[in-house]
Amino acid sequence: MIIRLGETRDVEQLIKMSWDYIKEHSESEMKCTFQKFRKEYHSFFEKALTSGQWFVWVVEEAGKLVAHIYIELIQKVLRPGSITHPFAYMTNIYTVPEYRNMGLGSKLLRSINEWINENEYEFVIVWPNDETIPYYQKSEHMQCKEPIEYYLS
Repeated sequence: MIIRLGETRDVEQLIKMSWDYIKEHSESEMKCTFQKFRKEYHSFFEKALTSGQWFVWVVEEAGKLVAHIYIELIQKVLRPGSITHPFAYMTNIYTVPEYRNMGLGSKLLRSINEWINENEYEFVIVWPNDETIPYYQKSEHMQCKEPIEYYLS
């Protein structure tokens, strides 16, 4: 098992995994064909890899990607007299069904936590669904009630 940052060579597997993730968790939100999604994802992924703003962490087993977590860095507004570090938004967390409950997600999160600490990112946010809250609590994430979502009307 290899835990690493995603690379250009991973794009086709990541497309399929992202499609499967959406199909599993919110199939009602699928508003396009796989081919259209594939084209849009290629465009996103090329920009993401070169931006320095997005990172895709993957777990690879025998050449096959079996889990991923996407991280977007969010820059904070500078404050006088203090060093400001970005925070990380963690999203699109997925493990292929036959690799679930094997500890891969926990190992992946530990690698990401090390990377977060090494780079001095301020904190990590994630919007879990009801079924994933216990997973994050087990991984020493704290549920916060402070943020407020603003829905455009």
